[in-house]
Amino acid sequence: MLEKIQETTKYIQQKIDFEPQIGIVLGTGLGGLTKEIETIATLPYKEIPNFPESTVKGHEGKLIFGRLGGKNVVAMQGRFHYYEGYTMQEVTFPIRVMKFLGIKLLMLSNAAGGVNPNYEIGDLMIIRDHINLMGNNPLLGKNHTGLGPRFPDMSEAYDKTIIRHAAKIARHNGIKFQEGVYAAVTGPTFETPAEYKYIHILGADAVGMSTVPEAIVARHMELPCFAVSVISDLGVEGKIVEISHEEVIDAASMAEPKMTLMVREMIEKIKL
Repeated sequence: MLEKIQETTKYIQQKIDFEPQIGIVLGTGLGGLTKEIETIATLPYKEIPNFPESTVKGHEGKLIFGRLGGKNVVAMQGRFHYYEGYTMQEVTFPIRVMKFLGIKLLMLSNAAGGVNPNYEIGDLMIIRDHINLMGNNPLLGKNHTGLGPRFPDMSEAYDKTIIRHAAKIARHNGIKFQEGVYAAVTGPTFETPAEYKYIHILGADAVGMSTVPEAIVARHMELPCFAVSVISDLGVEGKIVEISHEEVIDAASMAEPKMTLMVREMIEKIKL
């Protein structure tokens, strides 16, 4: 794995003379943040050695390098998911490459189903903790000490200082937000009513099919992580309706301007 990461990093560095400070992963329907980036270069995933290819609608499948909020950023316009048939190591491979490229902070986003009865469609949820219900972990197998320790501590998977920073910016801009626990499942099916109830009883406020593997790998590499969910549908008794992927994309896209504003200001004001 280490050899593959180094090979991919070297390829990107040869193509683009640019050292990013912040890595951004844009989830379903949330690729519009890229319009805010002063783009210097783009690389389609299919051209990058060892990179998987995104197969899901709403995930463009390219790396974007540029300036946002006065910082150098690299953004993944489209992520990889376990349900696409990739291994956990393949899903998280780009996070490791971004770390080797020089990022000091990872920012993750996703569209999620709200299981907290106080949530509404369009809310932003700053993730303060997670529950891994995927039945797998990207750190299974031989540990590479050049990447991180065998048993990384997960008591602060999401950086508390950055969470406070994000909450302050959201309040200042009048953006309604929640702070909650994100549960990750494999998908690709949306949850049954009983599963939504089970997930809420376990202590989660929202559920989705991504983010947790990337956060685990970030913690493994001692890379500070921030994550936000856009609540795109509700898994609350009495509010559950039939949902499609297209409707999730539409709901996420409607809330995207709020997320974009918050993320841009965070990047502007954060000190690395």
